[in-house]
Amino acid sequence: MDYHFRKAKISEIPLIWDILQLAIIRRKEDGSDQWQDGYPNPAVVQKDIEKGEGFVLTEGKTIVGYSAVLINDEPQYAKIEGKWLTNDDFVVFHRVAVSEKYLGKGCALKMIGYIEDFARNNNIYSIKADTNFDNSAMMKIFEKLGYTFCGEVYFRGGQRKAYEKVLQKAKI
Repeated sequence: MDYHFRKAKISEIPLIWDILQLAIIRRKEDGSDQWQDGYPNPAVVQKDIEKGEGFVLTEGKTIVGYSAVLINDEPQYAKIEGKWLTNDDFVVFHRVAVSEKYLGKGCALKMIGYIEDFARNNNIYSIKADTNFDNSAMMKIFEKLGYTFCGEVYFRGGQRKAYEKVLQKAKI
């Protein structure tokens, strides 16, 4: 498989939105409250891309996943009920979604690996993320990739589980 991770383009919003819509349905079918309140939506994706924070995972020319990737930009994280592992610069990712056709192929793991590489390439060694308290699939991914549960944060009135991973600096 020839996977790449790159910034998304405005022209790709319809394809990204198709992936997100099906992920929203999957969350509901899994019994989760996550993403059942009209968020995310195409305007959110457009804003991500316009700010240079929307990224796609591709296989060849096919978009197979989407995530927003931000540096030091999550005000809610300052209000954590708990304690982060670090207080340094951090990369945060939101809105991780994988195409239906690529489920079970490790694409979310690949995407997060690329996000960790993005952080290292920017000399940032902390990744922070959160997920809904009932998103067991994402919590398993965090566990598998060595993320540490740090406490709870709140978005749009809902409680979210917050995680952090401290990355190793490259050896010279």
